[in-house]
Amino acid sequence: MRGRFRPGVFWGSGVKRASVALLAVAFVVFALLPRQSQFLLHQIGQPFADLVAIPIEGMAMLDRDLREWWMRHIALQGISEQNHELREKIRQLTGEVNQLREQALTGERLAALLEFQTDESVRTVAAKVIGRSLSNWYQGVILNKGEDGGIREQMGVITPAGAVGRIVRTSGATSIALLAIDPNVAIAGMIQRTRDEGIVQGTSQGLVRMKYLPPLSSVKKGDSVVTSGLTGGFPRGVLIGEVSRVEESEDSLFQTAEIVPAVQFRQLDEVLIVISPRSPEAMISLEQALVSPGHQNPTP
Repeated sequence: MRGRFRPGVFWGSGVKRASVALLAVAFVVFALLPRQSQFLLHQIGQPFADLVAIPIEGMAMLDRDLREWWMRHIALQGISEQNHELREKIRQLTGEVNQLREQALTGERLAALLEFQTDESVRTVAAKVIGRSLSNWYQGVILNKGEDGGIREQMGVITPAGAVGRIVRTSGATSIALLAIDPNVAIAGMIQRTRDEGIVQGTSQGLVRMKYLPPLSSVKKGDSVVTSGLTGGFPRGVLIGEVSRVEESEDSLFQTAEIVPAVQFRQLDEVLIVISPRSPEAMISLEQALVSPGHQNPTP
């Protein structure tokens, strides 16, 4: 058909030959051109290469960061599990150390009790504190020794540190001891330095006072107070406490001293119950002394 445009004619064999020729010429020019022309072509292509390199480098950095994060996450999981195991082990070891420390402290206290019991002039029975008073009516402890172990009311209770109190109630296997800070407990005491005697008694405020001291006594702050041993329940010389203040009154017939107890009552664990405050040879009653040979009974 004449007069109609045919694209195939335009892209015929002549055009193909021209295209191939141009490509060949361009290759030859690039290869054979002087160094300056090659540098010009390099400068023209470099910005394009840099532009293409930006997203490629970004993807590479993202891939590297993701791999590092993943490896760190996996490592942290392992460290977290190890930390958990170590914490459990530390808690277990801490518990064992506390148990061993408590056993060591108990052993020290029992050793002190046994050493104290070697005093042949005082017969005692060791007892453990198994309960404490939760009431404000009295200050006392429950002991694991009672009538079955020869414990009776009014027996004194002591520790190597000093006087604790007195037994006030007993059952077959347990007993109750009121502490020296209870108002219902009275102990015959003595100022060790001056030898002045008085009655040591607790107060409703949880303090300890020594009453009925002679008005001319030189008792002063810092003096030690011990049991006098003149009444039953306690041997002579058991420490009660230290004088912290002396109350003097012009119109009073006696002096009163405030005492800081030697025993930490809230920390009691083991005690000694005084079965006999003196050895049997030393326990001679007044009646026995009056009827002893060489002594004549008074005439009526």
